[in-house]
Amino acid sequence: MSSQIVINDPKMAPYFKTLNLAWLTKYFVVEPIDEQVLSHPEQLIEKGGFVFYLLHNEDVVGCCALKHHDNSCFELTKMAVDEAFQGLGLGKKLMQACLKQFDEIGGDFLYLETNSQLTTAIKLYEQFNFKACDCPFDTPYQRADYYMEWQGN
Repeated sequence: MSSQIVINDPKMAPYFKTLNLAWLTKYFVVEPIDEQVLSHPEQLIEKGGFVFYLLHNEDVVGCCALKHHDNSCFELTKMAVDEAFQGLGLGKKLMQACLKQFDEIGGDFLYLETNSQLTTAIKLYEQFNFKACDCPFDTPYQRADYYMEWQGN
């Protein structure tokens, strides 16, 4: 079984929405900000961000994004792996690709917002040196009750 990461491919944009809607509707509700970001991943790219797609045996089974905020501040957002492919280490491949890209562009600050119910995701983030902190801003997400910052390698 082979897997590969593809970055910023507009042909794969529909997967960004469908993969994320699967977990959002399973655990939460789709918020207006979700609908905006998921329907227009090209806007993330236009604003200096990156959208990553994970292909596994030619199927798109995962995705995530680095959303550019300002200067060299980015948010890791909208990470999803198809439920049928979870537990295969594919989330780690996405994380590695995101952190490699962040390093290559000279990013200084990386954070994410999640929900404390998503313990498997939080464990993954912790493996990549994200640490829980107090959120320094008002989050646009109603479900976000857990904020993490990347501490570097």
